[in-house]
Amino acid sequence: MGQGLDRRIEGPYRRGVSATDFLDIPQGRLEIRRISEARAGAPTLVFLHEGLGCVGMWRDFPDRVAAATGCGALIYSRFGYGASDPVALPRPLRYMHDEALAVLPALLRAAGIGPHVLIGHSDGGSIALIHAGGGATPNLKGVVTLAAHVFVEDISVTSIAAAREQWEQGDLRARLARWHRDNVDAAFLGWNRAWLDPAFRAWNIEAFLPGIRVPVLVIQGEDDEYGTLEQVESIRKGCGAEPLVLPESGHSPQRDRPEAVVAAIGRFLAPLL
Repeated sequence: MGQGLDRRIEGPYRRGVSATDFLDIPQGRLEIRRISEARAGAPTLVFLHEGLGCVGMWRDFPDRVAAATGCGALIYSRFGYGASDPVALPRPLRYMHDEALAVLPALLRAAGIGPHVLIGHSDGGSIALIHAGGGATPNLKGVVTLAAHVFVEDISVTSIAAAREQWEQGDLRARLARWHRDNVDAAFLGWNRAWLDPAFRAWNIEAFLPGIRVPVLVIQGEDDEYGTLEQVESIRKGCGAEPLVLPESGHSPQRDRPEAVVAAIGRFLAPLL
């Protein structure tokens, strides 16, 4: 598990990645980054980061997908991450529901986003599924998930507990502080304590899947250290998603197999373009 977490945190920016900005919504100020579309009328790709992520930790992956599809993109850090406004701890165990059903709609309105596709990694993928299945989303054209969860598994809890050991005994806090600065404690502890709370074992979002009315591409690494392929199968059954399981990939397919992921997203989006 440690190597996968290290790969997600470390690594330099690629040249050409644009600077971040800020966007005010009713709940506070969010760190964002925009990429202009190259193809007129193309939907905007909205990137939703993982439980330890932020705008910067996507590195140049959004740029690569935007270049391959001609779409514009909006990347943002959730509250308590990156340079976005802080949050109070503990996070509620429904924090992904709150993000999907309240914060994300407010962000889309404030940013003036019309037709769009959600691309979410891990927690971000779960948030995308809740949003897509949780009510009216007339401008949503598709969803791509990377290592999303729809229920809690033992493998998830074991790996998240191992991350806590790195936080308490290793240099994980210092390495995450590079990305999250003053939000580093909220970013890690808000995610880690929620997932390790015994009550979180009941967390399950499968009920949202039948309500999704747009195409879904669900991508997962064959060696994902945070979830089994039962996650993929549940999403496939629940909303008719197109599955893609990648060998030689862990919890971050966009880092482990970037060319394959970019190509798959390009094929998936082609009918929308």
